[in-house]
Amino acid sequence: MSDYLVADSAIRQLHARYVDAVWRKDLAAFAGCFAEDAEWKIAGLHVRGRIQIRSQFEKFIAPSERVLMLLGMPILEVGSGTASGRIHVTEYLKLTDGRAARTIGVYYDRYVDEGDRWRFRSRHWNLYYRGPPDLSAPFYECEEYGPPPGMPGPDPSAARKNS
Repeated sequence: MSDYLVADSAIRQLHARYVDAVWRKDLAAFAGCFAEDAEWKIAGLHVRGRIQIRSQFEKFIAPSERVLMLLGMPILEVGSGTASGRIHVTEYLKLTDGRAARTIGVYYDRYVDEGDRWRFRSRHWNLYYRGPPDLSAPFYECEEYGPPPGMPGPDPSAARKNS
């Protein structure tokens, strides 16, 4: 149980560093949350490697004045030096053109303990909503992966068949 508690605490700190980096628009701190060879699947993109992840984040964050991320509780499966999990996310965005937006989604994550701290090995974003903060836009259809520990695989449709 103590290995689980240590991993849980370290992964919560990873999420806190991530949220803080997004709020501050800190490219280096954001990239530092990912392993060197990490993968990030978001907005139809499959970004590979910390350098490319940093570059893509810079493009995503540019039209935002601020982004406040609110996270749910992570659901974790912990192994030896690795873990997987999912976390529900709500974002409030203030765009530089004055508009506001809200997003709601789920991150499916794989984590790795790199000795100095835990980092994301991979992140897979399922976006369920993006629109006005009052939730007046329709929700999107997303592939579901079943209850935990259901996770998308390298080919998300394969994960659904195997769960």
